[in-house]
This record gives sequence, structure tokens and C-alpha cells, in this order.
Amino acid sequence: MAVIACVDDLRKQMERRVPRMFYDYCESGSWTESTFNANESDLQDIKFRQRVAIDVSERSTAMTMLGEEVPMPVALAPTGLTGMQHADGEILAAQAAESFGVPFTLSTMSICSIEDVAENTTKPFWFQLYVMRDRKFIRNLVERAKAANCSALMITLDLQIMGQRHKDVRNGLSAPPKPTLKNMINLASKPSWCLGMMGTRRREFRNIVGHVEGVKDMSSLASWTASQFDPSLSWDDVREIRKQWGGKIIIKGILDVEDARQAINVGADAVIVSNHGGRQLDGAPSSISALPNIVDAIGDKCEVWMDGGIRTGQDVLRAVALGAKGTLIGRAFLYGLGAGGRAGVTKVLEILHKELDLTMALCGRSNLSEVDESILIR
Repeated sequence: MAVIACVDDLRKQMERRVPRMFYDYCESGSWTESTFNANESDLQDIKFRQRVAIDVSERSTAMTMLGEEVPMPVALAPTGLTGMQHADGEILAAQAAESFGVPFTLSTMSICSIEDVAENTTKPFWFQLYVMRDRKFIRNLVERAKAANCSALMITLDLQIMGQRHKDVRNGLSAPPKPTLKNMINLASKPSWCLGMMGTRRREFRNIVGHVEGVKDMSSLASWTASQFDPSLSWDDVREIRKQWGGKIIIKGILDVEDARQAINVGADAVIVSNHGGRQLDGAPSSISALPNIVDAIGDKCEVWMDGGIRTGQDVLRAVALGAKGTLIGRAFLYGLGAGGRAGVTKVLEILHKELDLTMALCGRSNLSEVDESILIR
């Protein structure tokens, strides 16, 4: 068995085990992928101050996110098609997150439904909402999340219009894969993935199919989804959803200070600095470069978190040093899921936690509450 030393080792295993279209769906950005690449490279450009002869024998990486204590400031981000990276992927990732003690977020565009995940976990999880044109469906979706006892609603605002991802176009991305010759040849080289999919009934977008009038199969789902992302979405819509939800609200997709202030105006409990993993506006700033200005603008009014480019525990520490009260990982946990299911996700969390703890110590800090920009060379 190959030794797993870092998250990238799991990415390499995932690439071997998951069909090409789903690996590419995970590991790609829009257009030239400049923002996708900058998310990682800008994090790597931030250097640490190494400190010595400081007592760091007793350490803690614990923090709170939305009032919930977590062993490290990391949550699993909402990722579409997770159940196509591994059979029942959302359920397995949620179980791994619950066992480790970090939050899990289920995507609107998940393969496993809200009810599937609720039936297979014991603690509340977060639900991520795309606000679509069919407002009746959205209202029902929010009610389903409430019925499943989800503890927070995460509203993603940066997908009113879909950014083009060239790899998805070339691969003819669909769930499940269309039975083309190219796909069948690729699937033949992924026997464990195929066996897993044969052993589950969850192979379509189960939050949608059967819950929208007229959407009963893949062909009707595809045409419905293509018409549903809503360019008319406004902050007034967000206010209405918050009123219906009545609980904690997380606003995702903020890169601009003015938008961050609008999120505060609608009552956000947390804001996620995010460029959708570089999958929307190519040429937008990296998440880590946008983080400090947003922390300065609203950090005293709500929790500011960040996602995009986080592949190591060192990246988590960089974000915390620049003011983030939490981070979210998407691709990183998908690497683990595609490589090894639930155990793979757990391995990712263990790696990140160890890297975070050791880096904090080498910077001369014993607790994340002591971490600020002074640990960085800027």
C-alpha cells in the first residue's frame, strides 16, 4: 500500500480511481484557470516567521465556528456531484466529518439528498442553497432542510450565471455518465468505482428529481437545471429566504467589501470569502488576497471565513493569521473521498490537523487564539 504523506498523495490516487469527467470536474477552473491557480499560488507566497526557544509543549488548534467548538477551524464545503466521486459520497463525507468533529455542508446539487444524509448521520449538518428561478422549489427545499434539522443555511450568491469550464464541455459532463464509447472505455479502467455505483441507488441529483414538477429523469432534469440559475437574484431575495429559514445564515461567494457590507445588512452570521474555487469569474482575485480587506470591513460584525486553494494545514494557518475565523475545504476532501471513501476523507482531516498543529508550534504559538499576522513575513 502506498504511503500517504500529504493531501496531494490522495489526489494522485483519486485520479487513478475516478472517471475522467468527474476528476476533471473537481480539478478545474473556468476559462484560463488563472484564478483557480492563483488560489493556491497566492497562499504559497505567504511565508512564516520561524520562532525558537518558546514553550509550545501544550497546544490547541480548537476554535469555534457559529458557536460550535471544532478541533480545528475547518469545515467541509458544499461540492456538487460529490456522490459521483464515490458511491454515496455525501453520506460518507458527512459521516467522516461528524466523527472528526468538523461541520459538513451538503450542496443543493448533491447526488445524495438532504434526507439521505440526515438518515445516515446523528448530528446536524449545514445545507447550501442555490437560489433558482423556481421559487416554489426553493421554498420547499428550505423546509426540507429545516425538517432534517440542518443547523445553518449557506446561501451561495456567485452562481447566478454559470462560468464556463472548458474541461466539462469537452468531457460532456453528466450524472450518471452518458454511455458514449469514450466514456465506456474510461469506465472500464475504473472497476472499483463502477462496482460502487452498481451497489447504490443514488446516481442522480436526489434533491431535485421527484421534488420538481415534471422532473422525473435525467433528460428532464438537464433541461430544467439549464434554465434555473437566476441572474435576477437580489439581496431582497436573500432577506426573504432568511425570514423563512429563521436560523443561522452563511453567505458564500463574497470577494468585494461592498458586497460584504450588504451581507451584514441582510443579517449574515458568517461570510465566506470565496471565488467558487476559481470556477466562476476567471481573473477575479484569489480568496486569500481578498480576505484581509473584508476582515477589516466586517470582521467585528460577523465571522469571516475563507475557501479556495486550501490543500494543507499550513494554508489554514495562513488564513487564520490574516483574520479568518474559519476555513472550508472542497477539493481537498474530494481527493480523499475519491481515493478511499470515508476513510480517505478522515485521512485528509488528520493530515490537515497535524500540519496545522506542527506549523503553529514552529511559529512559536501554542493556541490559535494567539495567531495573528505577526507570525507571517509580509
